Amino acid sequence: MSTPVERLAQLGLALPAVPAAAGSYAPFVRSGNLVFTAGQLPFVDGALPLTGKVGDGSPAAGHLDVVAPARATELARLCALNILAVVESAVGLDAVTRVVKLVGFVAAAPGFTAVPGVINGASDLMTAVFGEAGRHARSAVGVAELPLGSPVEVEAVVEVR
Repeated sequence: MSTPVERLAQLGLALPAVPAAAGSYAPFVRSGNLVFTAGQLPFVDGALPLTGKVGDGSPAAGHLDVVAPARATELARLCALNILAVVESAVGLDAVTRVVKLVGFVAAAPGFTAVPGVINGASDLMTAVFGEAGRHARSAVGVAELPLGSPVEVEAVVEVR
């Protein structure tokens, strides 16, 4: 059986550097055998690849950028990859015994209700990396705005040894 890091490599992915905190908070907190991550944006090399609201293509009020749902799903996967980088820095991915819960937020254009499908990008990566231990409880929430204009944000709770 391969390790989580080996499975990432098999997927053609490498862990990025842990994103810097964008405010007065810690990237994670460990309490007993649980690690709670701060919400992660889809940063790539310290920058957001896209900003805007997720929708069907019509400009959202106040936003020139409308992010297609398929692209937002890819961004949710990037959020999950950043979560994995935080967990690796906290305890190491091999210490994870279960992904307990993900909470995903989507900056939704008016009328966009396919929020759960977008957050599947994060959920699917957790299952690909951790197998059955990556299946988790989840909340997927559409919101008016996210920090820095990000289309998505995801946070996690993982159980560790």
